[in-house]
Amino acid sequence: MVKVKVYVTLKEGVLDPQGKAVEQALLAKDFKGVSDMRIGKYMEFYMDRDDHSDRNIQSMCKQLLANPVIEDYRYETEEVVHQ
Repeated sequence: MVKVKVYVTLKEGVLDPQGKAVEQALLAKDFKGVSDMRIGKYMEFYMDRDDHSDRNIQSMCKQLLANPVIEDYRYETEEVVHQ
């Protein structure tokens, strides 16, 4: 099995109202030094080793997990041994 971790964030230049709201809330609670807060998505799933490929994961990201017009994505994979 392969564990896949996908991180999706808004592209630079795309407004992030949720990030701005969280940033302002933190500043209002006296958490100093916070700026440029961006909110993203994190997904984690497992794939059979035989079905796992960079091309397959990239297709998933481009077609469903991220909106490539306004979002960037990156992913990590790791071998997992289930006992």
